[in-house]
Amino acid sequence: MLNQIAALHGTGVAAATNSFESIATVTVGAGGSSSISFTSIPSTFKHLQVRAFHKATTSGDYDFSFQFNSDTASNYTKHQIGGNGSSAYATGTANTSQIPGGFMQYAEVGGTIIDILEYANTSIYKTARVLTGSDTNGNGAVGLRSGQWRSTSAISSIVFTPTSGATGFAQYSQFALYGIRG
Repeated sequence: MLNQIAALHGTGVAAATNSFESIATVTVGAGGSSSISFTSIPSTFKHLQVRAFHKATTSGDYDFSFQFNSDTASNYTKHQIGGNGSSAYATGTANTSQIPGGFMQYAEVGGTIIDILEYANTSIYKTARVLTGSDTNGNGAVGLRSGQWRSTSAISSIVFTPTSGATGFAQYSQFALYGIRG
């Protein structure tokens, strides 16, 4: 907005190079979905961000996780810290088959933001950081999670799947993928 105002007034302010651009959005329809996928991700951005609102199709408290480029092998490392107001946890696991995503519950909608850093850089392993939270009528939880995909391949697809016994994402769950110029 500032750049548009500056352009109108002729101040010569250059366009921002770190802007967010929408790549794709998935909204779950009636009946739910067992997974959510983004494919053919262009390699024209510096970083990616996923913003999600989600709910489980199965009664209970669950998580979801994600994988890159259909890699289901034990090529991931994960770290988690979090709490629910009465207890806290911290864990770390190497050689796992996914990166932890967000909290999912049947009764309430959760929110998650995932940053995937330098996703197209073929010289480094890929790192993701996750901020997630949910509330079940006062019994909420918050988590900070991170993961590394031990591959130098550029990320061209991401698949999100429920873990811990949930059967899927409920109707109206929404995942939006953004590219960040840098």
